[in-house]
Amino acid sequence: MDVKFNNRDPVYVQVIRHFKEQIAKGIFEPGQEIPSRRELANQLKINPNTVQRAYKEMEEQGLIFTEGNLPSRISKDELVLKSVREELIIEAVETFVYSVRSINVPLQEALNLVKDKYEGEKQ
Repeated sequence: MDVKFNNRDPVYVQVIRHFKEQIAKGIFEPGQEIPSRRELANQLKINPNTVQRAYKEMEEQGLIFTEGNLPSRISKDELVLKSVREELIIEAVETFVYSVRSINVPLQEALNLVKDKYEGEKQ
């Protein structure tokens, strides 16, 4: 697992975001077992307490679940998984809109540029 940490956001928040991105991309599938807290801490070279905090938060959000002493797994709840994808899309759109608005790009011009770029990337 490869996560590039920044200095702006708490590490546990970045770990959660990484999991959300992997879920949205389909790399982590519903019900898939994830590394133990200790394993992930070793892989990412971060404090196990940081991983514990990230996993606790992800359990509260319904992204992962742990049954008894079994390994934690990605949620099987389709609504939760769909909301992760929507959350990431909305976040990206809000960032984009804020950026283009700040330089007074007309809406139609921005939409045309997005369409051209999006379709160009597919080919």
